[in-house]
Amino acid sequence: MAPKIVSLFFFLSVLTVSELAGIYGSGGYPIVVSTWPFREAVRAAWRSVNDHGSSAIDGVVDGCSACEELRCDGTVGPGGSPDENGETTLDALVMDGTTMEVGAVAAMRYVKDGIKAAKLVMDYTEHTMLVGEKASIFAISMGLPGPTNLSSSESIEKWVKWKENNCQPNFRKNVVPAKSCGPYHVHYDSSSALERSCGLSREGSSERSPLGDGNHLQTLEDKSNIINYHNHDTISMAIIDKVGHIAVGTSTNGATFKVPGRQVFLETTWVGDGPIAGSASYADDEVGACGATGDGDIMMRFLPCYQVVESMRQGMEPRHSAADAISRIARKYPDFIGAVFALNKNGVHAGACHGWTFQYSVRNSSMNDVEVFTVVPSD
Repeated sequence: MAPKIVSLFFFLSVLTVSELAGIYGSGGYPIVVSTWPFREAVRAAWRSVNDHGSSAIDGVVDGCSACEELRCDGTVGPGGSPDENGETTLDALVMDGTTMEVGAVAAMRYVKDGIKAAKLVMDYTEHTMLVGEKASIFAISMGLPGPTNLSSSESIEKWVKWKENNCQPNFRKNVVPAKSCGPYHVHYDSSSALERSCGLSREGSSERSPLGDGNHLQTLEDKSNIINYHNHDTISMAIIDKVGHIAVGTSTNGATFKVPGRQVFLETTWVGDGPIAGSASYADDEVGACGATGDGDIMMRFLPCYQVVESMRQGMEPRHSAADAISRIARKYPDFIGAVFALNKNGVHAGACHGWTFQYSVRNSSMNDVEVFTVVPSD
């Protein structure tokens, strides 16, 4: 089936009912909604909750697991998105909209089953998130296979080409060297780091220094070369099961060439929005759910999925809550790239995006198969 084209405007726009036709589902449940045209993942989740009568949580795990096994677009599961060191790590989250329990893993090494590891955190610990190699040790101790190398020939080839291109583009700023591979060091010049970040002169004037004047600041235009559909298409999935319970899940191998940040005695690492409740996904049985994808470093500062659900709680329709959450980010970061879908507890869905064209997939009992909805940014 050809994708459905939807032209979406921000919620303040004046739209007729006919102009909005196609954004909404017919309502009802069970229903599965996922970011991007990940049809096989949605089919797997649908079989779980519809054919087998599984819970929303189990359906999310089944759907996201299918995406991990298929390595959806190289950005979910093992074998994709190498970091600066060439290693692939996984982020994942599950959230139960009935109990508000959350389980998450971040920067997990050596274990290929991200979403299953996240569910183990939720089911067998009092914690919300485990990170890094300790998350791997926990997952293996609880029965998941490992340790295993999460890299692939494709991810290593991508990393080698990036190294040959002087490690450009990357996620560094205010460092030297600016246009080659590290090791990196803080760049000091006549301005303080605070003045550079605020664009102020030493005298405190409001005149901004031109970008590229020696500060080695990375502009949002530069960053757009790193963030695109092919390296940020996280799967975020929401399900309402047959009894009306809601769950969400997210799985990703993160941003390509992200900063690993390893030190001798202290392990720190980049964590995107995928395992952050309220950022890449959120659910509440009383209201609905949300899934998000895009520039996680920006989006996690706004918790867009929490905003979507809370806006629906206050009476906003899904289309308005999705557009409002995106517009809040765009007002502060006009060049950011991202998208959300909103799903209310009655099975009505909508999407909103900024900086790219977004697609999300839906399956419910009124459909013969998965249908893909395309949302065009209004800007």
